[in-house]
Amino acid sequence: MADVDTLVVAAQPEAGAEVPAPSGTMHVRVLSAGPASVLERDDRVAVEGPLEYLLQHPTLGHEPVSFGTTMRTPGDDEHLAVGLLYGEGIVNRRDDIVAVESSTRRPNVVNVRLRAGVRFELPPLARRFSAGSSCGVCGTTGLDAAIAKAAATRIAPSGSIELSTLLGLPDIMRRRQVRFGDTGGSHAAALFDAAGNLQELAEDVGRHNALDKLIGKALMDGALPLADRIVVLSGRASFELVQKALRAGVPVLAAIGAPSSLAVNLARASGLTLVGFLRATGCNVYSNPQRLAPRDAGSTKASIL
Repeated sequence: MADVDTLVVAAQPEAGAEVPAPSGTMHVRVLSAGPASVLERDDRVAVEGPLEYLLQHPTLGHEPVSFGTTMRTPGDDEHLAVGLLYGEGIVNRRDDIVAVESSTRRPNVVNVRLRAGVRFELPPLARRFSAGSSCGVCGTTGLDAAIAKAAATRIAPSGSIELSTLLGLPDIMRRRQVRFGDTGGSHAAALFDAAGNLQELAEDVGRHNALDKLIGKALMDGALPLADRIVVLSGRASFELVQKALRAGVPVLAAIGAPSSLAVNLARASGLTLVGFLRATGCNVYSNPQRLAPRDAGSTKASIL
């Protein structure tokens, strides 16, 4: 895991800021200003720092090769690296990975050692990226190819999920978002089974990072594909997040926010059920609503939409 103290000291926080808490948050002093009063008080912000991914494989030579750098919240860095490499098609299963290594001497670097028999094509330098925490396919030169590949994916038919179960998931996720509760500055990706039981939750300042952490852990646990599961996102649903969900075999992707046009088109083409504006009081279903069943079996599809 990354050494959070070293990370923030290197970043030279402003005067008055304390060292970050192990949870990936940092204590700061803020001035709360309103029309009637000004108050100085303690607060916490989410930690954001760089993480470099290294790949090690016999075809790349004796030394690890840099795959790219992203900004993230320290914690679960190994799962983040594995999830990103899985999304990029570099690894496909747990057995492709010999080890995922991090060191306190280099706290912002993760080295992924691949099995010698793994066959992959390392993207050219132009495809490798240096991305902000909000970015998914930033730096991608073959965007058209990425869209075409994702659109060719098909999600197999799966069992139905009660609409009432789906509407209850945001509240369950929110109660487990510890970093968001502390800072208001982190995204979450949560994995539920069809009965609405929370199985995993990952948080990060980046939407894409949170989902990569979730999927990376599932891969390392041997839990992929995520058939008959629901993934809930705390923000909006972009093309990149639908792409990652498809790669992991997720049949239902639900977002608290809105989807993009590319996300809707991709979900419709691939058989994924895409939900937006998920609240306890209702939601919008943008594609493949057949997986959502009203409590009353006699209700029509219009009652879902």
